[in-house]
Amino acid sequence: MKEEIKNRVIERLDFTRDITDRRLKEIIQEVILEISREKPMLLEEKIKLSREVFYALRKLDFLQDLLEDEAVTEIMINGYEHIFIERGGRLYRYPEKFSSEEKLYQVVQQIASSANRMVNEMHPIVDARLEDGSRVNIILPPVSLDGAVMTIRKFAKEPMTLEWLCERNAFSKEVGEFLKMLVRARYNIFISGGTGSGKTTLLNGLSNCIPKDERIITIEDSAELQLNGIENLVRLEMRNANAAGEHQIDMKDLIKAALRSRPDRIIVGEVRGEEALSMLNAMNTGHDGSISTGHANSTGDMLRRIETMVLMGVDMPIAAIRGQMASAIDMILHLGRLPDGSRKLMEIAEVSGIRGQEIQIHPIFERKENGRLEKTGEILHIGKLKEYGQYEKYEELMGKVFHGTEGVET
Repeated sequence: MKEEIKNRVIERLDFTRDITDRRLKEIIQEVILEISREKPMLLEEKIKLSREVFYALRKLDFLQDLLEDEAVTEIMINGYEHIFIERGGRLYRYPEKFSSEEKLYQVVQQIASSANRMVNEMHPIVDARLEDGSRVNIILPPVSLDGAVMTIRKFAKEPMTLEWLCERNAFSKEVGEFLKMLVRARYNIFISGGTGSGKTTLLNGLSNCIPKDERIITIEDSAELQLNGIENLVRLEMRNANAAGEHQIDMKDLIKAALRSRPDRIIVGEVRGEEALSMLNAMNTGHDGSISTGHANSTGDMLRRIETMVLMGVDMPIAAIRGQMASAIDMILHLGRLPDGSRKLMEIAEVSGIRGQEIQIHPIFERKENGRLEKTGEILHIGKLKEYGQYEKYEELMGKVFHGTEGVET
């Protein structure tokens, strides 16, 4: 039915003239009215078909509905027939599909051009951002063997807060208060986790705990952070190279520029390469309270990954790199995704120093086999807690809440 309506509408369009959205909707409604005389339809069906045909001709086909559905957090397209969505932390096969590979290609080009990106056989991999802030990754043949691949990670309409994460059982209210205390005490924090574990979401939550009178500079490959109420905020975003492979501005360039702009804190969306050394330098040179994320399978793995990333850009003795890391990073928060699809905070660990040649990790909270995030230690380096007026809060949390079962996550 949808294809029949769409084909009749196309037959009536005058492609020598621009058609407004209003006029296109009128033509669609006229065609639906005609067809309904032949094949009776309910009012709800007419409204649904009108919207779907309009989206197919003017917008992003059925993707438009998914983009407008706030319950859908991610859209995965593996060729024109295989569509998957994430809703409530779980993946589902979506029943709709594109009419053809050509239609999918048209939508891909529409998205790329709206973000001023070029995607073709010569440049088959593109990262882009939709107008609403959603992140898009596109992979075309010949790199993708089974047709165009597109992944859309939707941008949350409301800023993520620690309270929002507590409501979704990522951690308890008391753990949320503990994390807020770490931010207020200006501990340098790395967030680790696998793909889709919620690193950016937690980074958003922590960032919204920063006092509103500070000067903050955020650095991202594709802007996702939503910081509320901070007037002295500078947002920087990477720029890809042009078609000639020139004029790229990478994370390392942006961190260098940020350090010259008198920030109180620097927030780096994700450290992936040699810019790790620049981030460590920022944390070590008076920018306490800086936060970043990285891909890793555990807190220890995060440190090994940072070490490897530093070596990608400079030939330094391992001992010197580890010394930089131990003095720069105060806390590592590790996130994981459980078999049921839920995202959880798995561990809070302090980087306590170096023993011999190894960086020491001191767990403060760990998620046990029973699924509970339990207190396993206390902060060893409490100087920042006292300096920034958070020590009483720390004693209250560790003494009142975590002695026994009160407030422990289930």
